[in-house]
Amino acid sequence: MADTISKIYLEWDTIHDLVDVLAEKIITNYPNIDSITGLARGGLIPAVLLSHKLDIPWTLAVHKNTLVVDDINDTGHTLSKSPGVYTAVLHHKPTSVFSPSVYAEEVGEEWIVYPWERDDSEAKQDYLQSDEFKEFAAFVDGDNGENEGLFDDLEKPHYIAGMTNDKEGSFMKFQNKLKNNKDE
Repeated sequence: MADTISKIYLEWDTIHDLVDVLAEKIITNYPNIDSITGLARGGLIPAVLLSHKLDIPWTLAVHKNTLVVDDINDTGHTLSKSPGVYTAVLHHKPTSVFSPSVYAEEVGEEWIVYPWERDDSEAKQDYLQSDEFKEFAAFVDGDNGENEGLFDDLEKPHYIAGMTNDKEGSFMKFQNKLKNNKDE
């Protein structure tokens, strides 16, 4: 199927400008931020850039005053399930179901291609269209507590990112891990 969404290809200079905007907003509005982490894959690079810019440590663990960073808040599903209280993104779509604590720029429906992504990336991540993802999403959404403890590891940033940014088959590995934990 042909890609019908227009793409905007960003350069590194634009990324650094967006990080500067975020840094200023964080300094002004969230002076209590004492560590930064990023959701893999898209949030890792902006998180490291912010960490250097603000001279705030980058961490894997999410604490009370940790800023969780991603590249874009598109649908909002990733960030709505992310750990932590404070969130930041380079780009925010107003149609999202989630509002990050801070964002650098609001965008429309166009597909943003970041410098760390492939130029031929699809406008809709392929894992979102898979039957496995739809089945998993329905399972999680329909869970009324009967799987208590099964999703405890989801609070860790690498599992959230692994579930939401699958390009190397990690979603299936994640799903198999959940199945194995349930069978134990």
